[in-house]
Amino acid sequence: MDPANRREALREIALDVEEGADIIMVKPALPYLDIITAARAQMLLPVAAYQVSGEYSMIKAAANAGWLDESRAMMESLLSIKRAGADLILTYFAKDAARLLR
Repeated sequence: MDPANRREALREIALDVEEGADIIMVKPALPYLDIITAARAQMLLPVAAYQVSGEYSMIKAAANAGWLDESRAMMESLLSIKRAGADLILTYFAKDAARLLR
């Protein structure tokens, strides 16, 4: 699939729904926030977003280099995915985020 072709992504989602999908999964999450938003607006199924290992690693590496605050960057990235319309977020930050949200 061409990552620059938004219409193709939405066509593929519609085909998955027609074929009986129970959930829509968008991955990677951060580069495709617009697809998450469009899927949420156009489809009735739950929308899940997978924050892939590369997204996790970018934040970890930047934090280890002292370029950003890891907790703040993690929560901001998760918030952006939620704000885009994801009902579920799969992330390697799950335990860390849960600790901060307690």
